[in-house]
Amino acid sequence: MARRFMRFNRASVVCSVTMLAVLTAPSFAVDVAPICTPMGGEPLQSTSILSPISPPAREIHSLAALVVGVCAAIFIVVEGALLWAIIRYRRRAGDRGEPVQVFGSNPIELAWTVIPLVIVFVLALATVRTIKDVQRTEPPAGALTVDVIGHQWWWEYRIADEDGGPPVVTANELVVPVGRPVWLRLASADVIHSWWVPALNGKTDLVPGRFSNTWFEAEQPGTFLGQCAEYCGTQHANMLLRVRAVDDAQFESWRTAQAAPARDPASFAAGHSIFLRLACMNCHAIDGSSSGAFGPNLTHLMSRETIAAGMAPLNRDTLRAWLVDPQQLKPGCNMPSLQLTDPELDALVDYLSSLN
Repeated sequence: MARRFMRFNRASVVCSVTMLAVLTAPSFAVDVAPICTPMGGEPLQSTSILSPISPPAREIHSLAALVVGVCAAIFIVVEGALLWAIIRYRRRAGDRGEPVQVFGSNPIELAWTVIPLVIVFVLALATVRTIKDVQRTEPPAGALTVDVIGHQWWWEYRIADEDGGPPVVTANELVVPVGRPVWLRLASADVIHSWWVPALNGKTDLVPGRFSNTWFEAEQPGTFLGQCAEYCGTQHANMLLRVRAVDDAQFESWRTAQAAPARDPASFAAGHSIFLRLACMNCHAIDGSSSGAFGPNLTHLMSRETIAAGMAPLNRDTLRAWLVDPQQLKPGCNMPSLQLTDPELDALVDYLSSLN
């Protein structure tokens, strides 16, 4: 009996020390290595929640730190008392019979009732305050309004024009000004998606038939990575997010360029003709040429850094490989292989490569 008790004590000590090591390890998040580096010179940020650069993300980080700190303190106190009791009251040689039994203690009963209530009350207040700051019902003053539409498996962005003009329409890569609030109005075109850039804000679901809102304010320039955080089909893991924050002058220059009409296709008439003759025009919009809305808008395709929602850097080689067989890069995607001949493929790549 004594041997079994001693084995139990040693096992309890090992278990307690292991749990303490796991709890205190820095395991909030794992940085994901970027697939594509930015071309604009801005630093590429990680997907860790420990690097907030926006007020909502900072609020979430502070709340998480508070909760983990409180839980760690509780764990240390409880495990410390457990270890002390195991060592202090372990069975010793010569012990006979049962130890003295103590039943009931009003001060202890009161303490372990009141203290948890106080802890829960404090955490509840902190949570309510964070939710109020993060989940706003009205856009912040001076916010840039962006409509976000989730598709299988890419993102559509429509950036409102404050002067009442048509919105700027782009895909997968959102460019925003540093130091200005951005108000996102989110919707889904098919299934449930979730917009999540950890450095900017928490997850916000896009539910078919419903509209949701979120906001952020990038406090420094850079390219911030994210991920669809709700399983939405076979390519869910490859529905990536990129938000590029630039200064006001760069943003206005980018928006002006995006609002300009598509390049005159006269120099690339053969490729333009192929685009209009095949199914391309039914799915993709190019201002002045087609109005398809099933796939990403291609009016200024080459102004983007990546293709296939962040899966590969956008250049002539990856564009050609994508047109040859999209399923090689993104299996299950809704774009078919058009079975083009080499001359047709070269002409179409020439035309699409001119759209900047």
